[in-house]
Amino acid sequence: MIMEEKNKDIRIKAEPLADPKYKPGKPEKGTYSGIKDIPTGSAGDTVYEGCIVLEGGGWRGLYTLGVLDAMMMNDINIRNAVGISAGALSALGYIAGQIGWGATIDLRYRHDKNYVGLGAMRKDHGVTGFTYLYEELIGKEIPLDKKRLNDPARRLAVGITNMITGKTEYPEKGQCNLSAVIRASATVPYVSRPVVIAGVPYLDGGCSTKIPYPWAVSEGFKKIVVVKTREWNYRRKEDENRIVNRMYRKYPEFVEAMNAANADFNRMTDELEKLHSEGSVYVIAPSEPVEVSRFEGDMEKLGDLYWLGFNDAKSQLVAIRGYLTV
Repeated sequence: MIMEEKNKDIRIKAEPLADPKYKPGKPEKGTYSGIKDIPTGSAGDTVYEGCIVLEGGGWRGLYTLGVLDAMMMNDINIRNAVGISAGALSALGYIAGQIGWGATIDLRYRHDKNYVGLGAMRKDHGVTGFTYLYEELIGKEIPLDKKRLNDPARRLAVGITNMITGKTEYPEKGQCNLSAVIRASATVPYVSRPVVIAGVPYLDGGCSTKIPYPWAVSEGFKKIVVVKTREWNYRRKEDENRIVNRMYRKYPEFVEAMNAANADFNRMTDELEKLHSEGSVYVIAPSEPVEVSRFEGDMEKLGDLYWLGFNDAKSQLVAIRGYLTV
């Protein structure tokens, strides 16, 4: 179904995201076969009040990118955003109003060893090559609209996990080193070195909070749109993680937070399902079971997941606008 719908009504007239003269090198294993179909361009100036909440999930974040592109193409730009892990990276392109920005990077460079692989491990001591991402991809090949991103009229908060306290913190653009915070939010535990900010070690925001919905509630937003990366009936196992206990024993509060995170996710999912049915929160979740793993390398599966998100959002545009305007 996805493959049948993806070529319908998705293109808009726009300037290309990349500079065609800049050739940083080809990814080792190729790209998604439908990369040329990914829409590009700039979002309109219409802004809705409220907050969009973006779950993490590694490469399952392609679903989120599809949702956000469909929303931007149809002028559904929500003033405030909060993201965790992959959701934080997705939020960058959304706040900058750049359609196709995140999807173009992920579907073109997933197998570039400097972005994900040995080059990233050597340079940045983690699975994601943030130096390459910031200096080469964002810096030259697929730049962000920094003026629009830094517009103080729109807020962006990023969830990161403080390893000393075990708590989720939410630094905001304009009040922090955004590059360092985004990096911390997407720094995967076990295989990555923590990101130290002001002397404090931080890891993936998803270590303590999977869906950053609590921040939106604490800020008092009346309209909240949540984008999940798992289908509604998905629940996590709540068993104690012995690897966490051993690896991070020097950070007992962090260990406690990680061991509680799955149960918190399950409770939050139950709560969001109830709130969505009542109409107080709008939740967009995959309409099909997500078979993409956190470290998925199959480019066609990743491309299909992007279009699943795109078409799920496209089918709900009227409902989303209705929720935001009532």
